[in-house]
Amino acid sequence: MADLRYIRVERDAEIAVVFVDRQDKLNTLNAEVVAELGRAFEELREDEGVRGVIVTGAGEKAFVAGADIDELAQMDSISGVGVSRHGQDVFLAIERFPKPVLAAVGGYALGGGCELALACHLRIASENARFGQPEVGLGIIPGYGGTIRLSRLVGLGRAIELTLTGEMVGAERALQIGLVSAVVPRESLLSDAKDFMRKDHQERPHRRAYGVGVDLWRARQRVARGARLRVLPLRSSHLD
Repeated sequence: MADLRYIRVERDAEIAVVFVDRQDKLNTLNAEVVAELGRAFEELREDEGVRGVIVTGAGEKAFVAGADIDELAQMDSISGVGVSRHGQDVFLAIERFPKPVLAAVGGYALGGGCELALACHLRIASENARFGQPEVGLGIIPGYGGTIRLSRLVGLGRAIELTLTGEMVGAERALQIGLVSAVVPRESLLSDAKDFMRKDHQERPHRRAYGVGVDLWRARQRVARGARLRVLPLRSSHLD
């Protein structure tokens, strides 16, 4: 993956760590970053030595602080739709990735950055993490599937509130509402993420690694479908 400019991939035994590395722009997403992210995950999918992936941001200030505003300002309605659809495809590929994907969120995870974290199967946050969907301030809504994924995690009411107000929530609040699984010190975020990932593997020694990711994705889809199913009345024949 030496040809990638903004995405850096490091290996620690069976774990791949994907860094969004655009620190001078707080790791914001532009079309090139999203495309490189998609390419990185395509390669990792085929790497049999990788049993899990951690996604994080380079530097101390941000996981991903949203979209590149300068790039957004140059888009019209047609090009904007194309960029949004490409981002949706990449994030959907992450959500459906056949190995566990964990977002290690340090600093700002705003807009597309929050949506990236939502697309991962699991999330942990450092104490300085800040989550939010501030697109409403630009007169738009989250474009990479965040409105759907957020409601699945925190409930419809809170998702609507966060989307319509653009409010940022800190790490502890994110933990309370179910947005993240754990809050850890900033200095140990990456090592704690690796421990979290390895614990997940060790607790399932009888299962192949790719099965964990598939089951997580299927479980999420079944829960989402189940929430929309009509409950049928129980018949006495069901008890026989």
